[in-house]
Amino acid sequence: MEKHITLVGILNIVYRSMAIIGALVLFALAFGFGYLMEFISRFDHNEMHEIPSEVLNIVPIILTFVGVLIMIFSIAGIIGAVGVLKKKEWGRITLLVLSFFSLLSIPLGTILGVYSIWVLLNDETIRLFHPVPNTPVKKTAK
Repeated sequence: MEKHITLVGILNIVYRSMAIIGALVLFALAFGFGYLMEFISRFDHNEMHEIPSEVLNIVPIILTFVGVLIMIFSIAGIIGAVGVLKKKEWGRITLLVLSFFSLLSIPLGTILGVYSIWVLLNDETIRLFHPVPNTPVKKTAK
């Protein structure tokens, strides 16, 4: 099970790192959305005027909001994965919670989420993260 735990940690770090790159792309799109719409309007005069300006004004806000959410979940996932690699219980719980959210991200997030949940809820994994302390030997009174 040790190999599965290591694999879950590494896969989550890679997956969450790719999600951070995606969030940065969303930020770039949000920043450049006005320029993009201006560029498109030069070539297609009739279609752009059919879209209300209120809709066009809210798109960068939505892109930024989604990018921030992805960034928060990704950073938390990387921190949790590092905790799992170091066999910390807080890392296991963090990654377990984020894995349930990953189930909604079809298809890669779903696959990684199912695998992570299976590994992190395994009895052997729980024992590895909660080692039984050595019980002290009781001394008898003389």
